[in-house]
Amino acid sequence: MLVGLMGVGKSTVGRRLANRLRVPFVDADTAIEQAAGMSIPEIFEHYGEPYFRDGERRVIARLVDGRPKVIATGGGAFINDETRALILEQATAIWLNASPEVLAERVKRRDTRPLLRGKDPLKVLRELSAVRNPIYALAPIHVSSKRGPHEATVNAILKAIGR
Repeated sequence: MLVGLMGVGKSTVGRRLANRLRVPFVDADTAIEQAAGMSIPEIFEHYGEPYFRDGERRVIARLVDGRPKVIATGGGAFINDETRALILEQATAIWLNASPEVLAERVKRRDTRPLLRGKDPLKVLRELSAVRNPIYALAPIHVSSKRGPHEATVNAILKAIGR
């Protein structure tokens, strides 16, 4: 289960990691959108973040079914106490960490992130890092996602899990 801030590469790295491990890949955000029948920005707009977080927890609980797979979570999933407890109890949590500067550079490419709409991405990511990184640090495995090829992050994860 990959956790960390938006833009850290959970989905991109997760797909490549799953391929290398020869297991399925699931993007929790995509599963949430499929279950809700609307996009995450639409869920936020129509129902708000608490509603979204509850649905996110339920979808992640369904995805953690005992079968091997790589799951990329949304940036706020691990911050929710119930979702984090579920992940720590039933999966292997891997925190992908990157500096706010690297993250801001990456998220500029797409305008689909509800928490960044109309705001300075670097400022928001610095604030989110300060609040969320101590919580992400509860994950048993920590891997840095730096500038450069995603394969380097995949290799670092494989080394960290002993593969």
